[in-house]
Amino acid sequence: MPFQLSTGLRVVPAVIALSLLSAIAQAGASSRLDLVREHGVLRPCIWPDYYAVTYRDPRSGRLEGLDIDLARALAQDLGVQVEFVETSFANFMDDLEQGRCDVAMFGVGITPARRERVDFTRPYLVSGIYGVAPKASRRIRAWGDVDRPGVVVAVQAGTFMEPFMRDYLSHARLMVVRAPQSREIEVQSGRADLFVTDYPYSRRMLDQHDWARLIAPEKPIGRTGYAYAVAKGQPEWLARLDAFVASIRADGRLEAAARRHALSPIVAR
Repeated sequence: MPFQLSTGLRVVPAVIALSLLSAIAQAGASSRLDLVREHGVLRPCIWPDYYAVTYRDPRSGRLEGLDIDLARALAQDLGVQVEFVETSFANFMDDLEQGRCDVAMFGVGITPARRERVDFTRPYLVSGIYGVAPKASRRIRAWGDVDRPGVVVAVQAGTFMEPFMRDYLSHARLMVVRAPQSREIEVQSGRADLFVTDYPYSRRMLDQHDWARLIAPEKPIGRTGYAYAVAKGQPEWLARLDAFVASIRADGRLEAAARRHALSPIVAR
């Protein structure tokens, strides 16, 4: 028997029923922007171990960084409060799709695989890939030493560096780690020769660890735009966030935040 829908008044055929269901769903669903305004709260997803971007100071417990500042600026523009939701690069897309947060605001690299699941604003930062190795290492002294037989390169799961390095390495072995700070542990233990990261995290290593040496490519590699990400099917919300990115680039708020957190070299221009 063909599918039919009872509206309480009459029974309608399948084609009309599907159209009616779609209209009901659209009418009953508020946009994410409406929900943020209605609840009076913006919930940005952040990774609290991202130095200079979204970082929880281990001494004070306070969140700091460029995207902490900018999330608060966005909340102010919207006239709402802000409540940060902790996530990771491996989990943020699930969190967006399941509605645990409204937007990912922690320097999310734009990749083809991520575009299949989330939508991105225009980029506001651009970073390449860097290596971090022990100063005492005799094996890794320059970028030319990285892709050699016997070398083990650690990378954080879910970052844009993971798929890039899978394609980039021909001779070295890639070690994918998940737990926070596992890359540093693997390198210090000798199980990995170096780990790869981006500009902000490489700054953390040089600022906080005397043992760390920066291994920079002769020419930039893996340059990737960083943007804010939202779940699919939220055009009004995405447009509002795109307008926010355009405004902070135009009025100087992005540059000012980047200067405060020493990220000026990777501001998208």
